[in-house]
Amino acid sequence: MKAMIIREFGAADVFESADILKPTVSAGNVLVRLAATSVNTIDMMIREMGEALPFSPKAPAVLGMDFAGTIEAVGEGVTGFNVGDEIYGCAGGLGDLPGTLAQYMLADAKLIAHKPKNLSMREAAALPLVGITAYEGLTRAGITEGKSVLVHGGAGGVGHVAVQLAKHFGAEVFATGAEGSQAALIEKLGAKAINFKTETVADYVTKHTDGAGFDIILDTVGGANLTNSIEAAKLNGQIATTLSFIELDLSMVHMKGLSLHVVFMLIPMMHNIGREVHGNILSELAKIVEAGALVPVVDEQRFSLEQVTAAHQHLASGKAIGKVVIDIN
Repeated sequence: MKAMIIREFGAADVFESADILKPTVSAGNVLVRLAATSVNTIDMMIREMGEALPFSPKAPAVLGMDFAGTIEAVGEGVTGFNVGDEIYGCAGGLGDLPGTLAQYMLADAKLIAHKPKNLSMREAAALPLVGITAYEGLTRAGITEGKSVLVHGGAGGVGHVAVQLAKHFGAEVFATGAEGSQAALIEKLGAKAINFKTETVADYVTKHTDGAGFDIILDTVGGANLTNSIEAAKLNGQIATTLSFIELDLSMVHMKGLSLHVVFMLIPMMHNIGREVHGNILSELAKIVEAGALVPVVDEQRFSLEQVTAAHQHLASGKAIGKVVIDIN
């Protein structure tokens, strides 16, 4: 089968086309004919950093995590899936899990779900990693109807899904973004846009919460921005973050009685623990999509499998609006 492989880690031009052995189905897995895959920030990190990351595959490797496709064979012990089913998931591209930058892949049946019927393959491939992350962050933070939710980075991959999910759960939603296309997308998705470049945290906390702070904050920016999340949270509030690589004084977390949740959705894939949770979340996301409450935003620029280098470069440029998707077949 045709695949894009890397023989060494580094810049976006390390990908090369290759003919590799098509996998055969095995117990607990399904063989998928891939239609599309999307590029996530973590895909670029693995490509750049390689063995510096504990979950990186060994080179030569096929990268790529998210996918949508059609089941071609079902392994022993797999139930609920049949040949010909259209599915989606985040199931490869790290450790010993084969990636999605190929015509076919083996996917653990615990990490997949039936594709939402009202999404194209391209749209479905854009959703798994960011959708699972957003869903986990909001539910761990105790999202319920009537809560005030602030999403940092509301026009980003995880952020634009989190905005829609928070609305679906009945929350009052606010999101930070830059003026222009980001703010327009946030407003289109049903949240109140906050210009983080011109409004201080104190300003928008006063403006939108009468100074009390937000019930839940989903911080997809992380790092130094966590201090803004701490400042914006109400007493006994909840913060979920997708990026916490930072040394931080937690004094105000203590003084405000905050709960801090770190969401690292790769853990079930890395450690083969609780993988069925991902399949369950994907099934729930499919119901929400089919109910019309969630639509992934896909960047309008199209890329073929052979153009994966350009796809990585496009995401890195910061010019993409929505998820960058690669067509496989």
